[in-house]
Amino acid sequence: MATAICDAGPLIHLDELDCLDLLSDFSSILIPGQVWAEVKDYHSAALRKSSVPFQQVSVTIDTSSIFQTIIKTFSLDLGEQAVLSLMQSQSADMILTDDTAARLAAQSLSYRVHGTIGIIIRAIRRKQRTRDEVIDILSSIPSRSTLYVRDSFLNSLISQVQTQA
Repeated sequence: MATAICDAGPLIHLDELDCLDLLSDFSSILIPGQVWAEVKDYHSAALRKSSVPFQQVSVTIDTSSIFQTIIKTFSLDLGEQAVLSLMQSQSADMILTDDTAARLAAQSLSYRVHGTIGIIIRAIRRKQRTRDEVIDILSSIPSRSTLYVRDSFLNSLISQVQTQA
């Protein structure tokens, strides 16, 4: 089983879509204290899901000059800095974030990254949801979630899922 370090976006968006259980197949979901506080302030219900192995972790932001350059280059907020700092010290299997800048920063550090949509689509492979259920979830993102996805991109994803063998 894999371990993931999670930013606020996927926790909030998956909960809005009633899909937080899609994280239950991870052995643990590490959540930096900075991210925990952010989610608690904006969508505390997401943290109360007992079926998901959440673990709040105290994180000190990396102060190395290379890391500080990455923070400035990608304009990362405190939660994103904490996620990347934790990944440097814990070396989990992946980072979960919906923030484009955080994804780019993580990729520049050679970390594996997935977001809310990736977790939803992954549910087909993991047999957590059927293809039709995933299509319904993807279709409901604009009305049920605060996750912003361009209509053209979302429609393209739905088409791809529909045509998968």
